Amino acid sequence: MKIIHLFYACFIIIFFSSCSGNEELITYYKFKDQTWPRFNILHLEIPVKLQRKSYDVTLFIRHTKEYEFDALDFNMLMTTPSGEERIKEYHMNIKKKDGGFIGPCNKDSCEVTINLKKQLMLTKGVLKIEIENLVPRLELNGLLSIGIRLRPS
Repeated sequence: MKIIHLFYACFIIIFFSSCSGNEELITYYKFKDQTWPRFNILHLEIPVKLQRKSYDVTLFIRHTKEYEFDALDFNMLMTTPSGEERIKEYHMNIKKKDGGFIGPCNKDSCEVTINLKKQLMLTKGVLKIEIENLVPRLELNGLLSIGIRLRPS
């Protein structure tokens, strides 16, 4: 009888510990006045709580329907908790060729995503990401927020 109770207790502990590790982590930056000044580099940090786990890192943008450009060009600097740095420039399509938006829209905003890194092995600590606007305008209007989504892969 005690063995059966011990077995069920172990099963419940393993079940709940495996479920808690599959949580999606999100952090975002909300733009004041729906404007991203050209030389305002965004600094986002996500605490990683599990010791060694593989994650998909995704950037998402929420914008208004007044966003005027077809794409958003940006530079990303990622520093992992172990100190490894990754740098890459991205061209993120926002609009289709017919002028409609790529991502899903509701009444007043739309969202579009781009993968920054798939199956990135991370250790416990803080994942730091810097995003630099490369659009050659002093101000980029029509942006509500930019965020990072960390999802176990």
